[in-house]
Amino acid sequence: MRRRRLNSLPIFVRLQGVNVILLGTGEAADAKRRLLERAGAVVVSEDKTASLAIVAIEDEAEAKAAIARLKARGILVNAVDRPAFCDFTLPAIVDRDPVLVAIGTGGASAGLAKALRQRFETILPTDLGTLATKLQAMRPTLRARFPGSADRRRAIDALLAPGAPLDPFADSPVTVRAELVEALPFLEQACEEKGIPSTGSGRAEFIELNSQDPDDLTLKQARLLGSADRVYHAPDVPSAILDRARADAVRIAGTAPDTPMPGLTLIVRLA
Repeated sequence: MRRRRLNSLPIFVRLQGVNVILLGTGEAADAKRRLLERAGAVVVSEDKTASLAIVAIEDEAEAKAAIARLKARGILVNAVDRPAFCDFTLPAIVDRDPVLVAIGTGGASAGLAKALRQRFETILPTDLGTLATKLQAMRPTLRARFPGSADRRRAIDALLAPGAPLDPFADSPVTVRAELVEALPFLEQACEEKGIPSTGSGRAEFIELNSQDPDDLTLKQARLLGSADRVYHAPDVPSAILDRARADAVRIAGTAPDTPMPGLTLIVRLA
């Protein structure tokens, strides 16, 4: 079964001190300039060296000519209100420094992205960045406790899961839970309670789907898909279901081997 391709690959680009060409005047150009300056970019004219450019020119012919010139130089271009000419798009952003949530529609509707951003602003804790900073400081300890990257990922997944000790959406303030990250005994206890080993052992889970609609997945099924290292599935399992798995998870149409593999192996079929 052919997987649905991503419209774009979301990435975060560090622009501090980096030249970015901005062409155009008016409200749209001013908004892009503010965004670039907020990211620390150096806004330059077309004659400068740069890898990225934003074209916010109203006149159609003038805009297309500028886009063609920039692309001929190998520069990636964002063309405001012209998604067909965009090499990259600029998402709506929820900022919980250092946590950034980017919401994109591939240029289909900036209004929809904005509406979603406003909704997420009300959902995400304002002090979420505190937890991220604490986890970053904890990385050396996590590496020592879990030498394998897959083991570290599973440990963090378990600690941040709904109802887990570091659940970002729990009722208590994030800052209170963030203090727990600094305590190694807490980490050991939490991992022991979750049954998370320090070496690369593995387990297999089975999912039987009652529907081909991904919206009918149970919460447990969605969590397993989001955590699996590899997904073995029957040929008739729709790509819309498989797309709910981690983006980097291995997807294999066929039968899972009897030999245990490190991490979480998920076996999915339709009822």
